[in-house]
Amino acid sequence: MKTGIFGGTFNPIHNGHINLVNKISEKVSLDRILVIPTNIPPHKLTPDLADDNARLEMCRLAFEDNPKAEISNYEIKQGGKSYTILTLEHFKNIYPDDEFYLIIGSDMLLTFHEWKEYQKILKLCTVVAAARSKADIEKIKPYAHKLVAMGGKCIVVDVEPYEISSTQLRGLIAHKEQYTCYLPEKVVRYIANKKLYT
Repeated sequence: MKTGIFGGTFNPIHNGHINLVNKISEKVSLDRILVIPTNIPPHKLTPDLADDNARLEMCRLAFEDNPKAEISNYEIKQGGKSYTILTLEHFKNIYPDDEFYLIIGSDMLLTFHEWKEYQKILKLCTVVAAARSKADIEKIKPYAHKLVAMGGKCIVVDVEPYEISSTQLRGLIAHKEQYTCYLPEKVVRYIANKKLYT
């Protein structure tokens, strides 16, 4: 079975995340997608991080119509900083016969050499990267070739970039500007009901 691993703070999850997962799932023919909100991301500060249950629920709402998607609280339950290598090892133990595909954006690929035990990650999965903007596409490909030269497997998937970030969305919500077009309707309602990011 082909299993995708899609992690992030998802603060909040938005249409760009969903589009990325759906397109990669189609192009790589994934059988299952594990959507895993991080507890504490190791590479960035998150002073306005919504609570764990809210981020899990937003992910559940965003993907509830996708039969391949499973929302996992594994990293949140572990506490502390969330490291991809530990998550991959955990799910490799649960699904030893699966092929794993790590889904990341171009910004994450370009800093991949800074990840904890990144060489081990390359042995456990295929990295699948997609551009977050058109300018990123030409930056990604040479970096992907470097990972392959190191013995890893890295695929660059041509996905139409969706140029919005969770940080920008939180700013729009906080300043009561138009943001609903960037989120699934169920997530918009949840954010409004819980008064998140205001």
